[in-house]
Amino acid sequence: MKPVPARAVPIGWASALAAALAATGPAGAAGDLLVYRCTDARGRVALRDSPCRNGETQQVRTMTRPVDPPPRARRPAAPPAASAPPRREVVYRTPPRPLYECVAPDGARYTSDTDAGNPRWMPLWTLGALVYGDGRHRHHGRVGAPTPRPPRGAVEPPRRHDPVYAYAAGTWVRDECHPLPLQEVCARLRDERYALDRRYHSALQGERDEITRRQRGIDARLAQDCGDP
Repeated sequence: MKPVPARAVPIGWASALAAALAATGPAGAAGDLLVYRCTDARGRVALRDSPCRNGETQQVRTMTRPVDPPPRARRPAAPPAASAPPRREVVYRTPPRPLYECVAPDGARYTSDTDAGNPRWMPLWTLGALVYGDGRHRHHGRVGAPTPRPPRGAVEPPRRHDPVYAYAAGTWVRDECHPLPLQEVCARLRDERYALDRRYHSALQGERDEITRRQRGIDARLAQDCGDP
């Protein structure tokens, strides 16, 4: 180890440790090292790991050899936090309301929210049926069919004393209707909405209120069934 110039070495033993970190000289106890402080005739101080030269004043100190700390154990990396499973949202949607197209006897077509068309009274004779009797008994038959005979063994009253009447019987018949596909339903609702807009500007105040109520209903149905904003 080469002598350290006096101007490079501060006075005191505290700095000897820094100069002797790499020293490999003889040691006393295990893990210790000897540091020699040498002062020549001119007062220059040098630190050595070997005895001083002749003519130099020598001071010896035993210092503990610095030891590197044991390697710090690495903590295992924490496993990534398990991400919460995505929330499953269930949306219940009301199915689209059906719209039916009905046909009147004259061929006119109209729409209805139900499959029951407009009712109309139809005489039975138009359906090929006839009701007749004497006021006390009624007989049903079809036009052109022979008069039914009484059961065997029954006493038939004289026909010459029994006036026969024909009754204008009838029944209620509804127009035939069939459901429309959803795309056609949405198109017709938009057409009706547009027609109400045109009527609104020329309508009276009372009629405007009714038009506004119908428009709100159509708008709600278009938003629910057709996805219109």
